[in-house]
Amino acid sequence: MTLNKLRNIGIAAHIDAGKTTVTERILFFTGTTRKMGEVHDGQATMDFMKQEQERGITIASAAITCSWKDYQINLIDTPGHVDFTVEVERSLRVIDGMIAVFCAVGGVEPQSETVWNQADRYRVPRIAFVNKMDRTGADYFAVVDQMNKYLDANAFPFHIPIGEEDTFNGICDIIGRKAYLFNETDRIETEIPEEYKARCEEARAKLVEKVAEFNDDIMALYFDEKDVPSELLKTAARDATLKLLITPVFSGAAYKNKGVQLLLDAVIDYLPSPVDVGAVVGIDPDDSEKTHTCHPSPTEPFSGLAFKLIHDPFVGQQTFTRIFSGTLKSGMQVFNSTKGKYERIGRILKIRAKEREEVSEAGPGDIVALIGMKFTKTGDTLCSEEHKMLLESIHIPPAVIELKIAPAKRADQAKLGEALAKLANEDPSFHIRYDDETEESVISGMGELHLEIIIDRLKHEFKVDAVVGEPAVAFRETITQEVESNYKHAKQSGGKGQFAQTVLRLEPNEGKGYEFSDKIKGGAIPIEYIPSVNKGIQKTLERGLLAGYPIVDVKVVLLDGNFHPVDSSDMAFQTCGSICFRHGFMKANPILLEPVMKVEVNTPDEYIGDIVSNLNRRRGKIEAMRRYRKGAQKVLCFVPLMEMFGYATQLRNLSSGRANYSMEFFEYQALPKGIQEEVLKKVREK
Repeated sequence: MTLNKLRNIGIAAHIDAGKTTVTERILFFTGTTRKMGEVHDGQATMDFMKQEQERGITIASAAITCSWKDYQINLIDTPGHVDFTVEVERSLRVIDGMIAVFCAVGGVEPQSETVWNQADRYRVPRIAFVNKMDRTGADYFAVVDQMNKYLDANAFPFHIPIGEEDTFNGICDIIGRKAYLFNETDRIETEIPEEYKARCEEARAKLVEKVAEFNDDIMALYFDEKDVPSELLKTAARDATLKLLITPVFSGAAYKNKGVQLLLDAVIDYLPSPVDVGAVVGIDPDDSEKTHTCHPSPTEPFSGLAFKLIHDPFVGQQTFTRIFSGTLKSGMQVFNSTKGKYERIGRILKIRAKEREEVSEAGPGDIVALIGMKFTKTGDTLCSEEHKMLLESIHIPPAVIELKIAPAKRADQAKLGEALAKLANEDPSFHIRYDDETEESVISGMGELHLEIIIDRLKHEFKVDAVVGEPAVAFRETITQEVESNYKHAKQSGGKGQFAQTVLRLEPNEGKGYEFSDKIKGGAIPIEYIPSVNKGIQKTLERGLLAGYPIVDVKVVLLDGNFHPVDSSDMAFQTCGSICFRHGFMKANPILLEPVMKVEVNTPDEYIGDIVSNLNRRRGKIEAMRRYRKGAQKVLCFVPLMEMFGYATQLRNLSSGRANYSMEFFEYQALPKGIQEEVLKKVREK
């Protein structure tokens, strides 16, 4: 097979637009599967995870190979839910072209915008498929208008549907000037019905006018008012699509098998092969000023990008890799330029969803699963030893939600740790950390559904039951007024006693952490014991006094003291310093500090009022509001972390899923008195 006859494509869309059904029909019509799987009965080929079948949604992107008219198509079905956005992100990084599926009723939905912007980031050429044309409320032209209005897509209809809703029974192809009528199993090619001819010619004229801007031959015919032959128009439209100048739009109803073969023809006609995409450029790992170029040819040096890890119970870890250039053979040694380590390729598998076919070698454009990789993670570049290069990695969005997690049985602690590490390995948007202060394991991810799936997988795949709860906020303690404290430590217990006396002044030290200053005059305390006082105080800082949280922003001045020539010691002054500090701290009006986050919300104009009032209810301080694109605004504000739990879900509800936000730590601020009392009460109850 020549590289010109290969298509690496992804299918992406908003949740419920029908991506997986479109994929199932493609697999059926290309002869890859004999039976059509359905999402609603949990039988879809591509949704083979238990959690996908239960919920009827796609969670993990699945790769599969099929062929159509002597062309090989590598197809990746991606999730539509915003919690699994990293799956779309990594798929878009390795595909050459994309089918964006839109629901004929729902049109451009929030996640369609997100996916479209992700495809823009990687400059992926795309065609659009308006699905569910047989549904009540279907409106093909409204969807094309929305694509132009909200996505700036330069969308042009290449199909005109014959009928809509329950009368949808055919499609007019405006380029070939043919019509296709559908019955239960077949499609019949025929002339365009009279009542659709004018509309088809009008749509064709608009397309000709657009592509004439980029094609001189069509420009000449356009000015001479001559007819443009179908093949010439198709070639020019393909060029414009590959350069991201237009988006061809097709129509159909995948569930009823209408329009799927025409969509497959469109994939071959308008989406790029690895040759069209051309050379990949990577930077030299040793010199970031230098770049290397690799062309999609089997004779060039090998380069590839690992874009996904799956832990398979039968074959171990599979590393999904897109090969950009050269030939990869099993047993070959390659260089992981991201990690700076060598890897030995074990087995090479071509994937047909759940089925695997072992091959001895793979070439440019192939998407394969590699077995036996030790160091390679998502986004790592693999290359030949002689021609080292680093390819653009994969953008991983920051996690937005955290949960505490612990094993249901104490004996499962190690098992839980191993399982979480494997899941974090597979999914770069999932993180685990151990919070020393609260002595809890905390997991973080892209949303509540994301973490719910993780916990479900722990139970079913790794056989670990986990207990999850709300994460604890890591507060801090400090003082608000200056005090002096005097303490004499004297213990006599037969033999050598303990004696030390210190006089300390405690001062608030906002934003500067802990400071210790020695103002001892005339040797009231011998110089060797002064560090002991400081050491005793620092031990107390770690454990906290008000509620067990670390103490910050306190300045301690050692003013005076006393010692005994026999009974004073390092230990005596450590103990004395610690107790003297405690007494002073409790008199200095101690308070709790809470972490405050810097939050940025991006929202369409119509939701701004609800979003701002919701932030105010969460004790947020609005800092600035500015327009960042037409019809949308950015809100910058500071909100306490304890008020941000559950915000991701609420923001989605407030904005029909169209707003998004990011947050990062800003500073610690005093906790309001009423809330402090509640926190202290909970700590005492514990």
